[in-house]
Amino acid sequence: MAEIIQKDGNWTFDGDAVRIVPGRDKGVGLLRQTLGEVVVPLRALAGISFEPGRRAGRLRLRLREGADPLLQATGGRLATASDPYALTVLADRAGVAEYFVDEVRAALLLDRVDGGPVGEYLLAGPAVPVTVGAGDGTVSFDGDRIALEWNWKTEESKQSAGSREFRVGDLRSVEWFPAAGIENGYLRFALTGAPPAPAPKYDSYAVELFGFKKDPLMALVAAAVLARMPHPAAQRDAVPAGWEKALPAPAGAAAAGAAAGAAGAAPAEDHDVLLRRLRELAELHQSGVLTAEEFTTAKQAVLGRF
Repeated sequence: MAEIIQKDGNWTFDGDAVRIVPGRDKGVGLLRQTLGEVVVPLRALAGISFEPGRRAGRLRLRLREGADPLLQATGGRLATASDPYALTVLADRAGVAEYFVDEVRAALLLDRVDGGPVGEYLLAGPAVPVTVGAGDGTVSFDGDRIALEWNWKTEESKQSAGSREFRVGDLRSVEWFPAAGIENGYLRFALTGAPPAPAPKYDSYAVELFGFKKDPLMALVAAAVLARMPHPAAQRDAVPAGWEKALPAPAGAAAAGAAAGAAGAAPAEDHDVLLRRLRELAELHQSGVLTAEEFTTAKQAVLGRF
């Protein structure tokens, strides 16, 4: 067994799983503290590394794509303080960290874990029920139903629409984006068959986030919901042939216009072309080139040609 104990947290590896317990140091983010202990099975790992530093280094786990609903929900946008798979290691414990890395890598080789994408979640995600109050509202999730309640910071028209309650089975997607700079973040729930959504400030199915301390906790809600929705791999498998063949596109809003415009020029019966355009838009959105609003608008333009 390998173990490393730091103020930032404790990691233990028993040959089958890495057990992560967050520390109580001031540098440990509220998300990690609230999430609590995480057990990562060996088959969920794609790799491990240690980045040494003069005063402190960082131990990192890399999970297989699609293995963890939290990483699926946050898409690489978690701040370091909130990342449960990164551990700050003081310089005098660098040797222990390197030994830990060697033990995990040896087990990955012995078990022949390929590190590629997976078709199901290998981690359970945050525990439910979970309730988080942040930004302009409070979200509660009991494992089946999601409820949204608004507070005094909510925009008037959104407030007048009242609270919302719906089930996981009603959802098409869940999106979480943190606040960055002067741009607010959001947690948005998109219902199947719903029309294009307005900006999160006015969307009664979205909580707007302002960058305060509790905002990252909304990522836990997103992950808990995603863990109970069909896995992305299952959704991809359900898409007709032709979806996988994406075409290169320009960046930003121009990309959305170019893709949607090209779809408008295509005959309505040319589904392969339209499917390629949808794939193109989805990749631009996932990579952060398109905002949620730009993606929704362009996607509706494409769908209108089917």
